[in-house]
Amino acid sequence: MPIKENTRMADVIHMNYLLLPILNRFDIQLGFGDKTIKEVCTDHHVNVDFFLEIINSFNDDDYFPQTHLQTFPLKLIIDYIQKSHNYYLNYKIPQIESLIGKLIEHSDTSQKKQMELIEKFFQEYKEELIIHIQNEENDVFPYILTIDTAFSLRKIDDTVKKLVHEKSIDFFVDTHTNIEDKLYDLKNIIIKYLPPARDYTSSNALLFELFRLERDLNDHARIEDKVLVPKVQFLESQITGVLK
Repeated sequence: MPIKENTRMADVIHMNYLLLPILNRFDIQLGFGDKTIKEVCTDHHVNVDFFLEIINSFNDDDYFPQTHLQTFPLKLIIDYIQKSHNYYLNYKIPQIESLIGKLIEHSDTSQKKQMELIEKFFQEYKEELIIHIQNEENDVFPYILTIDTAFSLRKIDDTVKKLVHEKSIDFFVDTHTNIEDKLYDLKNIIIKYLPPARDYTSSNALLFELFRLERDLNDHARIEDKVLVPKVQFLESQITGVLK
């Protein structure tokens, strides 16, 4: 059953502790007592309908209200995506780097070389992820918010139309790399070829966090590809008069 507004927030965490980072992206912290989702969202000035759609989508892979999600303001969707970016760069990636570093530290001479190769592979992935995020943060999102504001204020002039022509979201779609593929490859290398380690709990923890990151990124990509992009394409068609 979908999580509803009268569900107690504490019960949501008991139901699926992996939802904790999603709460944080709405600036909701622990300590909400027995309050319902609606009460907590009201306290934190969070759009309860948007929160419910996001939390249910992450909790259940089969639940994805694409059409309804597209009804929410672009600024709200982008704000959620940006907070996801912050989670990846400032928490999840450093956490995984720390686990890899710990494995290298506890490896003997024969194991260290393989572990350093895994570290190199992950650093290459990290660089790709950073480039991906910087492109969205510095170029794509400012463009979207600019045309969204122009459309909302009914200030559609030749400058705005030219901007749509030069920076159409279709260019983003064409260059949008699948950052999940390399992460899958890294998981596969660790599962099949990681040398036996004295600290096997750290190697398991590393693999567990990679799975968590991959799942989060898949959900992240789904929101971008099936909600953000179609919504922007519709906005562009309204500005230019050209349907896509």
